[in-house]
Amino acid sequence: MRAPKEVIVIGAGIIGASIAWHLSRAGAQVTVIADSAPGGVATPNSFAWINASWGNPEPYFRLRTRAMAEWTRLAQDLPGLPLSWCGGLRWDLSAADMEAYATGYSSWGYGIERVDRAGAARIEPNLTELPDVALHVAEEGVAEPVAATKALLADAERRGARIISGTVTALAQTGGKITGVDTSHGLIASDEVVIAAGVGSPEIAVTAGINLPIEAPPGLIVHSRPYEKLLNGLVLAERLHMRQTAEGRIIAGSDFGGADPGMDAEATAQELFAALKASLRGGGGLELDFHTVGYRPTPIDGFPIIGRAEGVDGVYVAVMHSGITLAPAVGLFASQEILDGERDPLLAPYGLSRFAQ
Repeated sequence: MRAPKEVIVIGAGIIGASIAWHLSRAGAQVTVIADSAPGGVATPNSFAWINASWGNPEPYFRLRTRAMAEWTRLAQDLPGLPLSWCGGLRWDLSAADMEAYATGYSSWGYGIERVDRAGAARIEPNLTELPDVALHVAEEGVAEPVAATKALLADAERRGARIISGTVTALAQTGGKITGVDTSHGLIASDEVVIAAGVGSPEIAVTAGINLPIEAPPGLIVHSRPYEKLLNGLVLAERLHMRQTAEGRIIAGSDFGGADPGMDAEATAQELFAALKASLRGGGGLELDFHTVGYRPTPIDGFPIIGRAEGVDGVYVAVMHSGITLAPAVGLFASQEILDGERDPLLAPYGLSRFAQ
């Protein structure tokens, strides 16, 4: 009987947590190493919108819709996972782009409904300004990011995974193969290492000569104190994207990626929150609790990097923006590829080799 494969996952954000959970569930011996609390750096600052929305070429759309389906499967496997299919109402595109989006994505099977002002009011009755035309996708949703990450890590730990707080200083190599990691606790050996450390991934990868071409644009999101229910789902209006969390906080950015913090993040947050309050009937009592500035790990072409690094055995890379949407599918596909050598066809465009000079 073959011994379980030993895999180190670097990173405890939603992507690392999903990969660790899927690997543990499949019988691997998993060690998660992170230098931050569960959720990592990007995940706690995420708008947490689960979607396959505007601007995606069809192959990426297919990956995202598969990921949406995998969220439903994951919620069945982890009862109590904080997931809500609350729907998304948007009118933040030009009229031409809205029509192109509705026509094109409907032909791909995305459930887009065109709604008029009265229809928008029925969906979100507390909006002070309503569009003449909007698009509604009932199948879009949210997952509370930190709570979902904690649930995945806790269940992985229950299945035997180790969670270690520490810093990875380098990938350890023997004979051209990655055989573990050097950490603040010393050397930890493994059969394979997964780099899922978000914006920290390039610094780790380069220790093995692997270049990860990633940008890290900032995004500011404001968080209200918990409040009575004012929003039913996601609202993507012009210059303001917002939703209400499971605990009643209304969070918002100038778009779902967050606002540009500018030279004075506090002033930007105050201005954004004032716009939020003005946009909601009954929102006069809302109070700003805090703002976050997240740094989104975004490959330079905008698409995820998922797969083994060519020329370096024993290392797997999973770095992307849209981590909330993609997490359950990436966890499933990565675990299958790491343990069985089977690469899902949906991942074909997203290997690191596409950046080769």
